[in-house]
Amino acid sequence: MTIFEAALLGIIQGLTEFLPISSSGHLVIGQKVLGISVAGNVFEIVVHLGTLVSVLIVFWADIWQLITSLKSALTQKYIFTIVIGTLPAVIVGFLFKDIISEAFESIKVVAITLLITGLILLTTKYIKTKLKDISVGRGLLIGIAQAMAIIPGISRSGMTISLGMYLGITPDKAAKFSFLLGIPAIVGAGLLTGLDLMESSEPTLAWSVLIVGFISSLLVGWISLKWLLGLVKSGKFHWFGVYCILVGLISWLV
Repeated sequence: MTIFEAALLGIIQGLTEFLPISSSGHLVIGQKVLGISVAGNVFEIVVHLGTLVSVLIVFWADIWQLITSLKSALTQKYIFTIVIGTLPAVIVGFLFKDIISEAFESIKVVAITLLITGLILLTTKYIKTKLKDISVGRGLLIGIAQAMAIIPGISRSGMTISLGMYLGITPDKAAKFSFLLGIPAIVGAGLLTGLDLMESSEPTLAWSVLIVGFISSLLVGWISLKWLLGLVKSGKFHWFGVYCILVGLISWLV
């Protein structure tokens, strides 16, 4: 992989990790269309870490507030809800790891799942949200939606924010919970893949390639996350559904 290809895939990751259009699905499509061959999972881990850092930057005030108010019952409940919401992704990741890996090789699977994501996003236009708290039960349901997004083409942010809105949570609160919920999921996936790499003989990539991929995904991820939060507040979240449907149809024909 060249530095240019690393920067390009890092930009794709940064744009699509937070926008509800599936980063994993776009990485599959990008590699297929551009003819880029990525050996193993090292590069994927690096660009995911880049977007993880951008989440920490954007939500640092919220994370710090949780840290400094750990004695509060409300904070403890919120953190417990995040933990419960993380469990479905952990279970699915362990039980269906091989099946999910095969899905990453099929652009047809990505095309179908992008169409599903697009249709769900479009329906959010008609949701009338009510002021409901993020209870443990609602957090678990949102966590199940996050677990579904392990499949490439199913958007993690799209599924979690949409379901949060369906459960009566306001879009801004649903988005905040979605991205805080994504922190342990991204960290866990990186650690799990890292452990697998320690037992494999995967070809190594140049440090320059990994650094460029990390920086490009971090910077673009920070910009796209800030943009998405603004769109969520303005009620334009459903427009991403149109994009997903178009990309899904085009991918099916590739």
